[in-house]
Amino acid sequence: MRIERDGPIIVWLRNDLRLADNPALIAAAATGRPVIPLYILDETPGVRPMGDASLWWLDKSLAALDAALRATGSRLILRRGPARAVLEEVVADAEAAAVVWNRLYDAASIERDSALKAWLKDEGVACESFNAGLLNEPWTVKNGSGQPYKVFTPYWRAARDQLHDVHVEPAPKTLAAPAHWPHGDALEDWTLHPALLDWSTGFDLWTPGEAGALARLDDFLSGPVQDYGHKRDFPGVEATSRLSPHLHFGEIGPRQVWAAARHAAEAGDAPAGQVEKFLSEIGWREFNHSILFHNPDLPHTSFRPEFDGFPWVKNPAAFEAWSRGQTGYPIVDAGMRELWATGFMHNRVRMIVASFLVKHLLIDWREGEAWFWDTLVDADLASNVGNWQWVAGGGADAAPYFRIFNPIAQGQKFDPAGAYVRRWVPELAKLPDALIHEPWKASPDPGAAAARIYPEPIVGHPAARERALEAYRGLKGG
Repeated sequence: MRIERDGPIIVWLRNDLRLADNPALIAAAATGRPVIPLYILDETPGVRPMGDASLWWLDKSLAALDAALRATGSRLILRRGPARAVLEEVVADAEAAAVVWNRLYDAASIERDSALKAWLKDEGVACESFNAGLLNEPWTVKNGSGQPYKVFTPYWRAARDQLHDVHVEPAPKTLAAPAHWPHGDALEDWTLHPALLDWSTGFDLWTPGEAGALARLDDFLSGPVQDYGHKRDFPGVEATSRLSPHLHFGEIGPRQVWAAARHAAEAGDAPAGQVEKFLSEIGWREFNHSILFHNPDLPHTSFRPEFDGFPWVKNPAAFEAWSRGQTGYPIVDAGMRELWATGFMHNRVRMIVASFLVKHLLIDWREGEAWFWDTLVDADLASNVGNWQWVAGGGADAAPYFRIFNPIAQGQKFDPAGAYVRRWVPELAKLPDALIHEPWKASPDPGAAAARIYPEPIVGHPAARERALEAYRGLKGG
């Protein structure tokens, strides 16, 4: 980066809320110039606002980042508003010589960042962007014809071939402070999670921030990864990493996860096969980002255009039952209640509840995607959109339309003893294992009073399956 005038460097932090392996921050620190870390709660038109659960996480993560920066002699400047307007003010106030950031890959962010680069160049302010969020940026993985991959397995094979010596940069120990700090907002004034809102009271299982992310990774690699491939689909068992919100907010980067997991395998601390299964999930994250980058309209349109003609049904009552965990199918309701209580849902259950919405209820995947966007702490545009389209059948490398999960069979297979259902649907806790996924078969004796409160299924599985298949068969080219 060529800097032609005196002044500090602004590091515009976005989904990279960490010090270690943060290329933009490390590059700024390496110049020896004063560094101004800046976070903008961006209100640029077209940039999708965060959902409520993400805002809860952001509040905690920004506080943790500010504390970490202060330990280096720096601090975090907070500003709210359209990014261009905020940067104009901060660049002028700080008399900044350069602005650096780490890249994002959705269409709105790319358009915004391109315009900002052009403006900064016109102003004589140096600007450079870096990769902090992906192992392989979307334009670097192409097939033999120079086209982006549309199927995961060959994509991940090609992407892996590019990963040789993955280097992780340590956090800067000190950051030079400017003589004058620009004005910043107080985090509490943003009221990202109102005190009177009790919806997030169950979120105390999370520790947002870089330290929490590293601890989560260490815990996973020292325990659950040992049998990850066998247990990851069972929601009643603590067998997954739960790193997704930390990765989304950039409290830990994929290079750090990759390097730590590979080291565990090479050192014999974790079975290599189990580590590979885990890293393939990082691969799906990469694949979804590649698909979104090359198909920027995916938040609104299907990857397979014929699916935009699907005869979706508007059914507010059914959507309400689904979103509140009152469908009458225990595994579905357990998942939706876990989501509401914790801002998270086990990945297998995400597939089950999504399939139920789009195939049993024929409700547009975009309605489900919007609900997840608001309630997930790991709501990531590329992953959320990609996964919903995958389930609906219209996405890249999607599940075939005739793959319609039976919520009873899924519960019996992946929660056979009912541990997950009993935790999140306590009114069914006293039912025997044989009935926990089919509570309507329970005899109406006084001891089953709590189970009688539980609703009947809002739709029968066999009839819903046939209705969905008929609708999918009617698609042009389906």
